[in-house]
Amino acid sequence: MPLAKRIIPCLDVTGGCVVKGVNFLQLKNAGDPVELAKRYSDAGADELVFLDITASSDNRDTLRDIVEGVANAINIPFTVGGGIRNESDARLVLCSGADKTSVNTAAVENPKLISKLADLFGQQCVVVAIDAKRNYTKPKGKISVETAKGDCWFEVYTYGGRKPTGIDAIQWALKAVELGAGEFLLTSMDCDGTENGFDLELTRVISERVNVPVIASGGAGKPEHFLEAFTKGKADAALAASVFHYNKYPVPVVKDYLRKMGVTIRP
Repeated sequence: MPLAKRIIPCLDVTGGCVVKGVNFLQLKNAGDPVELAKRYSDAGADELVFLDITASSDNRDTLRDIVEGVANAINIPFTVGGGIRNESDARLVLCSGADKTSVNTAAVENPKLISKLADLFGQQCVVVAIDAKRNYTKPKGKISVETAKGDCWFEVYTYGGRKPTGIDAIQWALKAVELGAGEFLLTSMDCDGTENGFDLELTRVISERVNVPVIASGGAGKPEHFLEAFTKGKADAALAASVFHYNKYPVPVVKDYLRKMGVTIRP
């Protein structure tokens, strides 16, 4: 029997509020993180992801009190990222109730951090978040991907999507696996918040190359998009925000649709 696919609401938090934008910009208030977390847990979400989205860019510590509040409100696995710069930051969020910790900027700038976290807490606790954007230039040394809009490579961005790195996302994913990444949270900056569907080509090329789970993120707007992420994108889980926050398609509706389409989904 195939492993069940996971549906994961995402709480992007800044200033103590859940926010949602488009292409990482135009952020709007979407509610209280603890209230939303409890709503999703009660509705049957498989996991939650909490991202303090301005922690890296503002160099702030993750909001520990909110992490504790969310962890106390739910009974499902919970990943926390944003501002995780070292082992002590990771220990803090894990001790505050998180099941996994997500690293992005710090891992790109210090890849050995992935190995340190995996050695300390176990590979299953280490989620490497990759924010990737299409780049249609053709520099040497990048992995070119054939897409419907033309050949491109996928560039890694850090600091909440503010800083292009020149790093190829596929190459970075392969390196991160070698260093001990237990899972990837793969966000398409091009599709983020658009509700036009996931970047299936980005999701597929990384899912096919790594031997750890990949969470597709960025672009979900309707239940069909989740189906595409699992079938065409070959993702192990799909993450969304807007579609859940504003009750356009609640978690049970998405799960019911996927079951009807033959996807193995948890109750």
